[in-house]
Amino acid sequence: MRAWWSSVAVVAGLLASTGSVRADNWPSWRGPHNNGVCEEKGLATKWSPTSHVAWKAALPGPAGSTPVIWDGRIYLTTVDGDGKLWLMAFNDAGKELWRKQVASGNQIARGDEGNYASPSPSTDGEHVWTLMGEGTLACFTTAGEPVWKFNVADRYGKLQLQFGLASTPVLDGDDLYVQLIHGEGDPKTREAIVVALNKRTGQQIWKVDRPSDGYKENEHSYASPMIYDDGQLKFLLTHGADYIVAHNLKDGKELWRCGELNRKNNYDSTLRFVASPATADGIIVVPTAKKGPVLALKPNGMGDITNDAKSHLWTLNKTPDVPSPLIVGDYVYLCMADGDLQVVDRANGKEQYFERTHRMRHRASPVYADGHIYLCARDGKVTVVKAGPKFEIVSENELGEDMSSSLAISNGTVYVRTFQHLWAIR
Repeated sequence: MRAWWSSVAVVAGLLASTGSVRADNWPSWRGPHNNGVCEEKGLATKWSPTSHVAWKAALPGPAGSTPVIWDGRIYLTTVDGDGKLWLMAFNDAGKELWRKQVASGNQIARGDEGNYASPSPSTDGEHVWTLMGEGTLACFTTAGEPVWKFNVADRYGKLQLQFGLASTPVLDGDDLYVQLIHGEGDPKTREAIVVALNKRTGQQIWKVDRPSDGYKENEHSYASPMIYDDGQLKFLLTHGADYIVAHNLKDGKELWRCGELNRKNNYDSTLRFVASPATADGIIVVPTAKKGPVLALKPNGMGDITNDAKSHLWTLNKTPDVPSPLIVGDYVYLCMADGDLQVVDRANGKEQYFERTHRMRHRASPVYADGHIYLCARDGKVTVVKAGPKFEIVSENELGEDMSSSLAISNGTVYVRTFQHLWAIR
């Protein structure tokens, strides 16, 4: 029996034996396991502005950040019309509990593509952490009380990013990891760094340089760091400036790196990474940008694995430009910028299908729940596709509002964050 169907059977058996539906928190933009996978059952797959909407809450302005949820409290970042940058909290009935100004001085990136509330918050149920695009990194209690705050540009040097800081820090245990991959375009100078911070105090645990021979706009990365953890191997992944790099969690030391994500024999000086890598046991799926490749790597490499065939599982020629890959069971799901969905076999990269969904810009990363893949388009249409090797659109759902945020799911509710509202779908 293939692993995908095995996992479905196991979950079904657990549900039958317990008689209940698991309710997950959604503590980071990629969910409870930092991979876009939700284990809840019985979720809505069809909705409209007048159907299956439990509530909606007005927001002061747009943002692409994903809400996070813990024990029925929802936290999100946003901007208002005056350029102030806010962290907001709601309860699971849609009531605003508090809002705290984190910073000010918003800038809009590429017309309607983003702003300084693009990074998503994170929570552990006691605190909420948020990084804004102008560099302010802050920690609040879940009651909205400030704990610590500083600007990464003040501590680590001026940020040199064409479209502002969009990388979301990754929280793991007591540590918060931040990648600051940026620069003025000259590889002879090395502005890019990776830092680990104490989540309770904001104090630095370690800082390492993140060298690269990438140049021009490729010194800039808008991707987010990820944690690889299969129960035996565990390390930090940073993504950008033509490389994916694995770091030791304790001291930041580089374990391995893989290049040729931007082909040197056909170098694109604007191949900046936005999509973040995805991980599952035994595999790291590495997107790039534009017409770059997708690589699937084994996690146990050492040193420079660019040309180490033993460390590579497979390569594809076409990459998602902004949405991150999704790995569920036997398959890898790649949502392209134009809404095309490619599904390949996790073991060897063999294509199962490449089909069109909603032909519109897709900026959000796909999410899996209860046998379905949720794809969010820029105009607010959410296409629900049946998971597995055969293409089947289950539903297409519109709320009539633009969005670029990924979905969040918790306690039987699908949270859709548009530019105007936070919607709760049940």
